[in-house]
Amino acid sequence: MAKDKDEELYERLRTRGVRKGVAKRVASDLATDGARPASARRAAKQLASAADEIEARMGQSSAKRSLAAQKAARTRKRKTAKRSSTAKRAARARSGS
Repeated sequence: MAKDKDEELYERLRTRGVRKGVAKRVASDLATDGARPASARRAAKQLASAADEIEARMGQSSAKRSLAAQKAARTRKRKTAKRSSTAKRAARARSGS
């Protein structure tokens, strides 16, 4: 059973353009039960890095960068609202006294 999944993953990786050596290592690493898939993790990280590089050169931003930008925008908006409410409270305190 594990051999079939090993072969299936190997073939899927090869059809997607992954080199033979990398595909063989990753497939055999993931087929072994209880083993830590270090080579699979490393290969995934390298492929993701390559994809990010390609997208950057095409003028597209990576998903990770986009999420970071959205979080930064939310943070700026929240801090601006906090500053504004604090300023309004201070203005009311000054005009009330």
